[in-house]
Formats: sequence, structure tokens, C-alpha cells
Amino acid sequence: MILTVAAKEWRALFVSPLAWVVLAFFQLVLAWIFLSRLDAFLSIQSQLVALANPPGATELIISPVFGVASIVLVMAVPLLSMRLVAEERRNHTMTLLLSAPISMTDIVLGKFLGIFAFLLLPILLIGAMGASLAWGGRLDWGLVASNLIGLALVAAGLAAIGLFASCLTAHPVVAAVAALAISLALWMANLGTSDPASPLHLVSLLKHFEPFSKGVIDTASLAYFALLTGLFLLLAIRRLDADRLRG
Repeated sequence: MILTVAAKEWRALFVSPLAWVVLAFFQLVLAWIFLSRLDAFLSIQSQLVALANPPGATELIISPVFGVASIVLVMAVPLLSMRLVAEERRNHTMTLLLSAPISMTDIVLGKFLGIFAFLLLPILLIGAMGASLAWGGRLDWGLVASNLIGLALVAAGLAAIGLFASCLTAHPVVAAVAALAISLALWMANLGTSDPASPLHLVSLLKHFEPFSKGVIDTASLAYFALLTGLFLLLAIRRLDADRLRG
């Protein structure tokens, strides 16, 4: 049943003009960043040769593109996730969904998997864009893989936040604003502190994405993204359960 809901949401995103506009904007921005970084790399390549241990194309081109992609996701995911449940309420189909012989857990996990599978497409396209550089030189495939994993975890956390926000209202725009506010707050949580021991580092999305951008698979960051995603999915399930009990 979870896969049935996921497939329905995945197909719904593919027929949504807004989803294609967001996806096109996402790829346009990243292609521009990629070409700009490539041009800068080629212009300093002769100077890099003189260094004893010069950084390669992976460090100077691909990792920064993934970094920008994580910021664009913070803006794009709320727009893609805002209709997941809010549109069901607006179209008055939520009552039918709540009365169907399916658990709230299946509904939430199905909708989450549907949007997460959709978000994996642009992430894999970024990987393919970076892999194209292998034709002209050597790449650090471990660094590329860790960036892919990190960005997929960021997308999962943002999708869970967006799904929860969509459960709170019947207005998709309100859901998008709420999801964006939560995502930005978590993203920038530690930007205002210079204290390395500040607890704000524990909740910062940016802080926990950094190890992956440096090629490190950090278990603490893996646990953070698992907890973040699980927490907001649980909150979404509790919200829909409360709606079902109220009838």
C-alpha cells in the first residue's frame, strides 16, 4: 500500500507544471554554477600544476556545485511538497483518504517516498554532470559519492519537513511558507554563533552537511538526518491520526 501511494504521488509530481518549472530552475542554476566553476578551474590549471599537492576538479568544481544544490533544495522542496496533503484538504478528498482502509503511517510514508524519489532525479543529474568531467581527467569518486549521499539526506530531511507542514493546513501556499521557515531556521541555526561548543551546531542542517561535502561519512551526521526525517514523519502521522479521530 505504501508503494501504491508513493507511485501516485510520484506520477502527480510528473504531471505538475510547477514541479517541472522548479526542476528546470534547479538545473539551470546548477548548470550555470558548474560551467562557471569549470571556467575558473581551467583558467588556473597552469598554476595548479606548479603545486606539490594541488586540488583536483572534484574539490574545485563538483563539491561547490553540491553545496549550492543543498541551498537551492531548501528553497525548492517547500514548493514541491506543499500540495502533498494540503491539496487533499482543499479538494475535499482528505475525508475519503482518512476513511480508507489504510493506516496513517502508510499514507505518510507513501507520500514521503513519492516526493523523495522525485528529488533523487535532479540529485542524480548533478552526479552525472560531475561525472562528465571524468572524460578530461581523474575524479575523486569517493568525494563524489559522499556528496551524493549528503545531498540525498538533506533532501530527505527537507521532504519530511515539507510533508509535515502540508499536514497542518488546507492552503498549499501557507504550507510552503511554513516549510521554508522551518528549513531556513534549521539551515542557518549556527550561522550567528562563533562558539564551537554552541548547541546550535547540533541542530544545524548546514553543519551536518559539511562532513559529506569534504568526503567524510560522519555517523553523527547520519544519525542527525535519520532523527530529523523520522521526527517530522512521526509528527505528520500524529497530525493525520488526530484528524481521523476527530472525523
